[in-house]
Amino acid sequence: MGFNVNKGIPSKIYFTDGNGAERPFVNQILSPGQTGISDRGYQENKGFDSLQTEGKSFVFRIKENTFKTVISEYEIPTNSIVFYDAEVLLGTPQNDNQTEKPVRLVAYRVDNVNYWVATDRRDLTAEQIAEVYKLRWEIESFFAWWKRHLKVYHLIARSQYGLMVQILGGLITYLLLAIYCYENHGERVSIKRVRQLRIQIQNELRDSDSSADSYFFKEQEPSRLDAKT
Repeated sequence: MGFNVNKGIPSKIYFTDGNGAERPFVNQILSPGQTGISDRGYQENKGFDSLQTEGKSFVFRIKENTFKTVISEYEIPTNSIVFYDAEVLLGTPQNDNQTEKPVRLVAYRVDNVNYWVATDRRDLTAEQIAEVYKLRWEIESFFAWWKRHLKVYHLIARSQYGLMVQILGGLITYLLLAIYCYENHGERVSIKRVRQLRIQIQNELRDSDSSADSYFFKEQEPSRLDAKT
């Protein structure tokens, strides 16, 4: 699944077998001019070459022990969380997995954890690269909210078609909620607004039922009087 961090909504989805590879879908999800953000599970050195050739940017965390050949280094700001910023080739030529195109490698430390991030975004500062990678948690928050409140992982079918209906139904519901929250409150989806909407719908249904009962009574009453007469 691709998730648009600017709009806070899922953008593209593909269905695979349960043991299907996910890395090949990075190119399909990203369009030229867009920047992909991903964790270490999607690191593929040769894939960085393909993305740059196709004009697709990336901010991908990589494994800390990835072999690198330094081409040049950038100046590190003082009192910064960043401790490394350089142009490098990733991988080893002996194993035929070294990048042909240089990538920028930024390393920073947060809460005693080191993050090594490969990118082609040379128009941003190293601190901005760190901020961009932090946005990756948007998709984690989305999945947590989606699973908890829309119950999409309680499977009601196990066929490919049934799963597609259930997943797409959950996504459509989320997108409708996103439209409602944005147009009425200028906010992203939150359980607070969903609860308010649920109460509003319940009240409207209750009022609608009361009006229907009243209408039915008024329409039927004359006929009962005619029958007595």
